[in-house]
Amino acid sequence: MATAHANTATDHGTDAAAYYVPHGSRWPVFASVALFVTMAGLASWLNEASWGRATFFAGLAGLLAVLFKWFGDVIRESLAGHYNKQVDTSFRMGMVWFIFSEVMFFAAFFGALFYARQFALPWLNGEGDGMATHSLLWSNFAGGWPSNGPGAVGGAYQTIPAWGLPLLNTLILLTSGVTVTIAHHALKEGKRGALLLFLGLTVLLGGLFLFFQAEEYIHAYRELNLTLGSGIYGSTFFMLTGFHGAHVTLGTIMLAVMWLRCLRGHFSRDDHFAFEAVAWYWHFVDVVWLGLFLFVYVL
Repeated sequence: MATAHANTATDHGTDAAAYYVPHGSRWPVFASVALFVTMAGLASWLNEASWGRATFFAGLAGLLAVLFKWFGDVIRESLAGHYNKQVDTSFRMGMVWFIFSEVMFFAAFFGALFYARQFALPWLNGEGDGMATHSLLWSNFAGGWPSNGPGAVGGAYQTIPAWGLPLLNTLILLTSGVTVTIAHHALKEGKRGALLLFLGLTVLLGGLFLFFQAEEYIHAYRELNLTLGSGIYGSTFFMLTGFHGAHVTLGTIMLAVMWLRCLRGHFSRDDHFAFEAVAWYWHFVDVVWLGLFLFVYVL
């Protein structure tokens, strides 16, 4: 059966009219189980269950192992020539829809921030349609943004100035967008040395961004009393910047994998969609950060 499957796959790889479909892959099932364990562990950890933290990291390790093996299969199938133009088009459309789903993901978070600032807080202040909310519930409340609400949830805190680490991180991400673009052009021109140099710089810049964001979080928690529990401001701040940081982490890992693949001689001038997909994702991360810097830190 294994020999027959290999022969079929090879035939599909040489037939422009055939669409290669892998058979009997176990990775989707394993990934679903690992993701369930990860999220169950995270929810339990946040609710202070004693076993939550260990379960979360066990599930995360399992998920990473599954993804490593799964993408390894995809890479081997690609190098074996099983993918034709139809498969390439499917990959491109899949990446487009994935990034679109991420756009909607962040749109929901930015929408929560917009609603809190433009509607909920003015209503609590007795403005507009929410006058009854103010007079009946919080008649003594008068506050502007940033705010932790009339209940002063989390106590007094200070915000992070936009022109310190946030500005530095903005410059770092913008620079990384330039370096990954230079690396892409180097790949298309067959310049392996420049490709490895500028792609490596992009990975380093991604890691540097994450380091400074960790420093920012430590400073916020220890010295500013700005935490996830600091009312609506604290929750929206850490929700937006935290999820963006998770995407930068994922993007940095993907860029590092691309660097290793380029080092091993993978990709050609005309066949390198995996690299392009990661570059698309990285530019998306850059654009989201510009929105964060403007609406979370500056305004």
